[in-house]
Amino acid sequence: MPMKPLRVLVVDDDRGLCEMLRLVLEVEGLEVVTAHHVIEAEKRIAERLPDVIVLDIGLPGIDGVFYCERLRESLRTRRLPIIAISGSEEAGRRARLVGANAVLIKPLEPLHLLSTVHRLCAPGGEDDEVTATSGEILRLIDIGQRQHELLTDTYRQILEALLDALESRDSGTSAHSRRVSAYATRLTLELDPSLLDDPTLEWGFLLHDIGKIGIPDHVLLKPGPLDPDERRCIERHPVIGHRMVGHIPFVQGRGIEVIRSHHERWDGLGYPDGLAGERIPPAARIFSVADTLDAMTDTRPYREPFRWSDAVDEIVRMRGSQFDPDVVDALIGAEPDLKSSHETHPPVAVH
Repeated sequence: MPMKPLRVLVVDDDRGLCEMLRLVLEVEGLEVVTAHHVIEAEKRIAERLPDVIVLDIGLPGIDGVFYCERLRESLRTRRLPIIAISGSEEAGRRARLVGANAVLIKPLEPLHLLSTVHRLCAPGGEDDEVTATSGEILRLIDIGQRQHELLTDTYRQILEALLDALESRDSGTSAHSRRVSAYATRLTLELDPSLLDDPTLEWGFLLHDIGKIGIPDHVLLKPGPLDPDERRCIERHPVIGHRMVGHIPFVQGRGIEVIRSHHERWDGLGYPDGLAGERIPPAARIFSVADTLDAMTDTRPYREPFRWSDAVDEIVRMRGSQFDPDVVDALIGAEPDLKSSHETHPPVAVH
């Protein structure tokens, strides 16, 4: 008869962390229940006693140290393994004093938590400090690889869903994100191919305008010039985008630099940070030219597209003011390829 899986109660007010721990532990066959405050945790324990409790010390209301002490005073839970998680060493020491079997300091490493759960629930519990065998080390490596693949797929699906949501909402841009990504990639190859070694760059190109999801429809979809208040509103989108996806590993490199800084200008008159010259990240300087080229040659509800040659001439005119001179020179060198790409995948007219 197969053994029942270990039941882990995670008590933490951070719902995102709870879901991440659920994902990690359930992949390894553990049963996970969650609670976001002490009262909810008491209900979970009353329903069925867990095999181990993962307890956040920084809970709102009744804090984790007090609750740990209470668990140790109860005949029902006094022998349960308790893993305290804390943002500070001092709080972790207090948790140890009132009976926590182990303390893990945030940011939490899922593999460390998993190995701690298995150690405390194994025969001998916390007294069993035998060094892991090579087989156990290989098992942990395998677990890590599978979790990495799972998280990678999850992040990719999230980013693709965000991109689809943006393109379906901002109908005036059509396939702008994917088309301008191709332009920016070609310009990068012309100017500094080493930048493309960073895998986050492509996501930065694709998601550069993701912050527009946070802009009200009456501003984003306005069929005409924006007034000053509306202009200030739309200029918030790089910061909104940074906040939305800056924590996702797929963009934590040159990608997030593009998302935040693609509207900076060489002369320092751009936004959101007023960066100038070489203080602007290189990938953002490149993308700014690609973005402008596509915006000018794309069909919008409030204007007809520029002719290709007129758009290029306008960018050349802004060399050294709005745009990095080296990037404009790269545009001139790569123009035949860019124009060919434009003719192969032209913007779709919006009606």
